[in-house]
Amino acid sequence: MPVSPFRKLAPYAEMARKQGRIVYPLNIGQPDIETPPAALAAVRNADIRVLGYSHGAGTESYRRKLAAYYQRAGLPVVMEDIIVTTGGSEAILFALLTCLNPGDEVIIQEPFYGTYSAFAIAAGVTIVPVTAIIANGFALPPLADFERAITPRTRAILICNPSNPTGYVYSRAELESMLALCKAHNMFLISDEAYREFCYDAPYVSALELAGAEPNVVVVDTISKRYSACGARVGALVTLNKEVYMAAFRFAQMRVSPPGLGMLLAEAAAELPESYFDGSKAEYLARRNLTVRRLQAMPGVVCPRPGGAFYVLAHLPVDDTEKFGQWLLESFSYENQTLILSPANGFYQTPGLGKQEVRIAYVINRTDLDAAFTCLEHALREYPGRTEPLPASAVEASVALTA
Repeated sequence: MPVSPFRKLAPYAEMARKQGRIVYPLNIGQPDIETPPAALAAVRNADIRVLGYSHGAGTESYRRKLAAYYQRAGLPVVMEDIIVTTGGSEAILFALLTCLNPGDEVIIQEPFYGTYSAFAIAAGVTIVPVTAIIANGFALPPLADFERAITPRTRAILICNPSNPTGYVYSRAELESMLALCKAHNMFLISDEAYREFCYDAPYVSALELAGAEPNVVVVDTISKRYSACGARVGALVTLNKEVYMAAFRFAQMRVSPPGLGMLLAEAAAELPESYFDGSKAEYLARRNLTVRRLQAMPGVVCPRPGGAFYVLAHLPVDDTEKFGQWLLESFSYENQTLILSPANGFYQTPGLGKQEVRIAYVINRTDLDAAFTCLEHALREYPGRTEPLPASAVEASVALTA
């Protein structure tokens, strides 16, 4: 089981805080935007005498409210298509356990959400990576690369849209081409849509919107980022394929039920008007722009502009971002401040990739975010393992994507 790529440096951060330093947390997608008060009030004011098990797929009242949320987004989803899960994590695991058998293969564009590796190990399946590159903003690689990766053991392609860790947003045409490939080879398209509300430059397209999605598409989702409710641990597996649904439901029954208090919170959140997202989306957009502006101004740093989610994956002019991240917490301080980052090697399956890249989560307020980047700027000047920047051609291609 691999070490968490976004928590591996946490012990060093804890030590730095005990020493009295301010540590800006840019390593993990924990938003500082307040959880909706109405959602918290639903839990606080609940008249509960016995907190019992729910239906294995979640309470009917929440599934109906969640189905209505999807319907407002134009998705043909009803209550009977939804299994409520313990966070998006359980939804991902259920999807892999349902759609693949031990020894099967799933194709994933790398860099990818680091814990996919852990879920694949738990399900006994093998990840076959198709590599995206920073020079074109981690765009979807050519479809031919995916076709070459298909073997007789391939059962699914897993995507994250918008992407964690790169922020790349798939277009409708790209999703249609991926679904067509899956149909041609009798595979599933598993779509992780945890960040659907946060697309900044183009409209969001769900895999469930696509024509002919019913037999092949499985969506995994969560309220964690949407409502800044990571601790509620409420996610969902959504599919129009009844055979897949019933197979996943067996796993859901075996773990008995999803979190009861979390579903109370999620049900109240699902009733919020669409305008609720206007404020959080505008704030993340401002944070993205600040992040990209500051990083691109640092000599030797390459930072494509992400189209969604709240992460950037950047190249730093250092020998090893894991060593650099540890040095930041053990040996560096600027005005008694430092920061914690996520080394990007944990977001790749291919050995050796991501060694000079880092994922940054722009989830803290802009004042602190700006101060964190000032720390980073000073740290890059002082770090003894600083290296030469990328070739100018790679830098120019990346910067052009932000125009």
